[in-house]
Amino acid sequence: MKEILQFIGLAPSDFINQLIDKLVPRLSDALSKQFQPKEAEEYLTSFEVCKLLKINHSTLFRWRQEKKIPSYGYSTKIYFKRSEIDEIISKNKLS
Repeated sequence: MKEILQFIGLAPSDFINQLIDKLVPRLSDALSKQFQPKEAEEYLTSFEVCKLLKINHSTLFRWRQEKKIPSYGYSTKIYFKRSEIDEIISKNKLS
C-alpha cells in the first residue's frame, strides 16, 4: 500500500516532520534486518578439542600435521575455532 505525502500548503518544518515520521521507522527496520551483530568466535585449546572429539593428543597432533584440522597459534599456545570443528564434524556425516 502506497502512502501519499502532500506538501502543498505545509510549512517546511511540518513537511520535514512528516518525512521523518514516515521514513525513519522503515529505514531503521531495513537496517536492523541487514546488519545483525556478529557473534564472537569461540577458541578452544587442544585439551578442549580432544575432550570434545573424544580423541587423544597424539591424534590431534597428527591431524594438525596432515592439515585435517586448522589451528591457530599465539606465542606457544595453539587454538582451534569452535565453528571450524563443528563444520568438520558436519562435513563428515556418515549417513
